[in-house]
Amino acid sequence: MRAFVHACFLSLIAVGAGSQRCQAADPTPATASSAHPRVVVTFANAPRQSPGPAGSTGRRYTGDGYLLAQSAHTQAKRVATKYSLHEIANWPIRSLAIHCVVYEILDSRSVASVLAELSKDSTVALAEPLSEFHTLTDTKSTTTSLATTTTGTPYNDPLYDLQTNLTALGIAAAHETTQGVGVRIGLIDTGVDTRHPDLRGRIVRTKSFVEDRAFAKDKATSAAAYRHGTAMAGLIAAVANNHIGIVGIAPQAQIEVFEACWQLQPDNDAAVCNTFTLAKALAAALDSGIALINMSIAGPADPLLTSLVEVAIKRGVVFVGAAAHPADAFPTSIAGVIAAQGEQQTVRADAFSVPANHILTLRPDGQYDFESGTSVAAAELTGIVALLMSSSDARLTTGAIVSLLKDSAATAGGSATVASGTINVNGALTKLTEHKGALVQVKRRLNSSL
Repeated sequence: MRAFVHACFLSLIAVGAGSQRCQAADPTPATASSAHPRVVVTFANAPRQSPGPAGSTGRRYTGDGYLLAQSAHTQAKRVATKYSLHEIANWPIRSLAIHCVVYEILDSRSVASVLAELSKDSTVALAEPLSEFHTLTDTKSTTTSLATTTTGTPYNDPLYDLQTNLTALGIAAAHETTQGVGVRIGLIDTGVDTRHPDLRGRIVRTKSFVEDRAFAKDKATSAAAYRHGTAMAGLIAAVANNHIGIVGIAPQAQIEVFEACWQLQPDNDAAVCNTFTLAKALAAALDSGIALINMSIAGPADPLLTSLVEVAIKRGVVFVGAAAHPADAFPTSIAGVIAAQGEQQTVRADAFSVPANHILTLRPDGQYDFESGTSVAAAELTGIVALLMSSSDARLTTGAIVSLLKDSAATAGGSATVASGTINVNGALTKLTEHKGALVQVKRRLNSSL
């Protein structure tokens, strides 16, 4: 399918030539597929100087930034010796004031038995498995035609007519009032092909937390290894009216990429992340001041990651996650994370449903293809939230966004331009406008009474 799209539209697009990544300084654990099981252990770590950016390293890590306290360093070494563990990676997490260490269990002991021993150690703040998380796309091919039509559209992007999700959501009408200007979105995913012509100017920065690629059979670092992240970025913010490809839901929003996941096979969207890489990415996103974060991933409940998300939510960060099977509790089981699901794949009653079947989006190297799955739903909902945030004069809380979305979902079936069962984007924007108007009237009455 990808080759077909590329052949059909090569004359319409400039082929990307790769992707740029920033490297973090400290080592990253390979993956849960290692021959030896791994655990994550944290220790209290009070900083000894003004902290630097997330992901930066203390002098013990050959850099400048948030320093590792001597006590935490000593305890980490002591634990390795006492419990016969091999330390393979470490990083002080500023936002939680802890030192995080990944250990390998080199003998035949189980993870459960080692965690039971560590839980009795008074110097250990937290001990948990090195969990694995996965993307949620359906890579089954589709027979949907890719021939463009000649019907009148509000965009000059040649593939817009194939974006049935935008029609169902009423995005063209929404774009008359807002397109995501001023909203910066954190994308925690695989890397993104920043040179894709339909993302030009949309990716403001990338930072990688996946330096050790020993887990990848071909150790690929080309743009082709960034399928999932590129697809999600395109759904959210592909450039509109550039005579190229498709239209993003929030085409004037900006994306900051935090690469925490890696692609498992060539030409396949399946990708995984782990506790350590996600913790680094989340902390970096929190330090960056981003107000909206997309996580098109799912996995088991994870205490360390939950703590980071909860700290961010308390600071006003809005999270959108992919609702998955109940066994995949992270991130959407965390109170305050907005859950998204596909209309045909109802997973949770409290998740917002959007079109997520055969949705056209980007592929690396200037290509396009159809994508399905809950990852798609989360990216689409992130774009919708960006439209609401851009349209508001004040910073919207998660509660306010959820209220607007619930009200719009309840009335979506009555709209002639919105498919039954989907979020009514324009209904939510109308309610937001009405709320702003009511506030203006209140202010005027207060001023007149003075």
